[in-house]
Amino acid sequence: MELEKIVDPIQLFKKWLSEAEKKEIRDPNAMQLATVSKDGMPSVRTVLLKDIIDGDFVFYTNYESRKSKEIIQTGKGALCFYWKSLNRQVRLVGNLEKVSDEVSDKYYQSRSKGSRIGAWASKQSRELESRELLMQQVKSFEEKYNDNDIPRPSFWGGFGLKPEEFEFWEDGDFRLHDRFILKPTNVKNEWIAKRHYP
Repeated sequence: MELEKIVDPIQLFKKWLSEAEKKEIRDPNAMQLATVSKDGMPSVRTVLLKDIIDGDFVFYTNYESRKSKEIIQTGKGALCFYWKSLNRQVRLVGNLEKVSDEVSDKYYQSRSKGSRIGAWASKQSRELESRELLMQQVKSFEEKYNDNDIPRPSFWGGFGLKPEEFEFWEDGDFRLHDRFILKPTNVKNEWIAKRHYP
């Protein structure tokens, strides 16, 4: 990859994601989300990228989950995409904020009825007495919302990560990988790319 050709890391990311969508067997939009508690304890899990809005990488979750509590406490996070079929990885670091209610509402209404019911039924990250109890709660909400008009729970919605750093990585022979990091300048939408040792 020639660094002078990297004008916009978002566009390069979209190009790589598009290529991954043709190669990856499942969930090319899967990304590892790392957060940290106010006490400095890190945590990581896999979530799905659902959109890129004004440069923010957006995913959705229960706002009462562990990840959400850590995001609200620190406002910081990191994402990592790894596409094994392409031997490529993209890492992002930045600040996290809730997306607007309008954006969350729009995405929520695009989900299947089962997924919308699931958002109501799951008390994400909290201890569950039994699987049967969860299914009872699902049934209860199915009865409550027996038509397709299911409102978005106030405790469920999106977060967007605004990147302050990108790292693009491609596999190379003999572990001589191609690795470059981009950071924004003081000029809007301008990034500096520097190659790093693998």
